[in-house]
Amino acid sequence: MSGLESYINHTVSIITADGRNFIGTLKGFDQTINIIIDECHERVFSTTSGIEQIVLGLHIIRGDNIAVIGLIDDTIDSRLDLANIRGEPLGPVVH
Repeated sequence: MSGLESYINHTVSIITADGRNFIGTLKGFDQTINIIIDECHERVFSTTSGIEQIVLGLHIIRGDNIAVIGLIDDTIDSRLDLANIRGEPLGPVVH
């Protein structure tokens, strides 16, 4: 059994190997960790403006492009003022 089973129907954050950050509800995955997330949006970080959220809806991410998956605490996440958070965009993972 994968440790991801306990994440099903919970909000997760996924950071991909190319430095993108996706937030959504984990709906399923397969043996190669290809995942399906619903109510997905991408958070785009900037040093000059707040975090932009791009709504994607239902989204599939290939397992070979996933660097990190973690649970999001919905209570804490809802209190974040994304318009005032600044940060460097993540770079790609270098092997």
